[in-house]
Amino acid sequence: MTLDPQVQTIVDAYSAMPKVDLSAIPAAIFRAAMNTPSQFAPGDEVAQIEDREIAGPGGPLRIRIYRPKTSGRLPVTLYFHGGGFVICSLDTHDNICRCIAQRAETLVVSVDYRLAPEAKFPAAVEDACAALRWVHTHAADIDGDATRLAVAGDSAGGNLAAVTAQWAQQQDIPLRQQLLLYPVTDCACSSTSYREFGEGYVLTADMMRWFIGHYLPNEQAADDPRASPLRQTDLTDIAPATIFTAACDPLRDEGEAYAAALNKAGVAVNLQRWPGQIHGFISMLGAITAADDALTEAALVLRTAFRKTGASPANRTAQTIHQSGRSPA
Repeated sequence: MTLDPQVQTIVDAYSAMPKVDLSAIPAAIFRAAMNTPSQFAPGDEVAQIEDREIAGPGGPLRIRIYRPKTSGRLPVTLYFHGGGFVICSLDTHDNICRCIAQRAETLVVSVDYRLAPEAKFPAAVEDACAALRWVHTHAADIDGDATRLAVAGDSAGGNLAAVTAQWAQQQDIPLRQQLLLYPVTDCACSSTSYREFGEGYVLTADMMRWFIGHYLPNEQAADDPRASPLRQTDLTDIAPATIFTAACDPLRDEGEAYAAALNKAGVAVNLQRWPGQIHGFISMLGAITAADDALTEAALVLRTAFRKTGASPANRTAQTIHQSGRSPA
């Protein structure tokens, strides 16, 4: 499968770097090395960014609130950053949150959930659910509209968004949308795309297994739907979902399998596979044109969901192939 030429440049540069043996590096050291200032574009300008602390199940939980250049009471999108449950932070995903806030005309509340291995599963899930509970209860305190809520996230954050959406249905917290960007949905790490794209596309199968090994307390935990939302047996009445996958990503198949499972349960699903792209491409603003295109499309999805009234749309599955001005094979 041919990569987008811009992506190929990034893959080539990454391949030229010295190989790192993750098994020999403590997670905290790897995290510190990865939490460096982003080399990509900073994202859209917003009206205000505010850091706060709320009560969390493991102590104070830090959140960052992005306010777009729009007046009035706004919808709220709860965002969970990626990083394999082990690395990354509010800062590493600042550009995504800025763009979603401004383009979707929504408050974005980004959550600094606890990371593994210091806080193993289900700590991140507990923090994610606590953050949604806080937003639902305190939306008015931040000039947000509790009747127009969404959850979103990329990679491990997409996992947390999916799990939180399942929990929200159980708690009768209505969500307008779940936006899942190349999400982790099955901690087994064994799909066909793992074999096809598990080496040579920046994120490797070995890296994912390293992340999951740090996140889960034992192998059996992978069967828990809070770790692997694809294992949830009842997806009825979960919030409508938009799922973006990258064509050359080890996680592609599990994201698309989750879309199929939601569709089978009668949930409205919009599945979009982005050709020629790799895992994490949406963070690569300024280097990959498709990153900007995907954020614009994601914002449109959220704006549309927030403007709807009444019941959720009828069940549908739409797989849209975005060319982003290029024609990968």
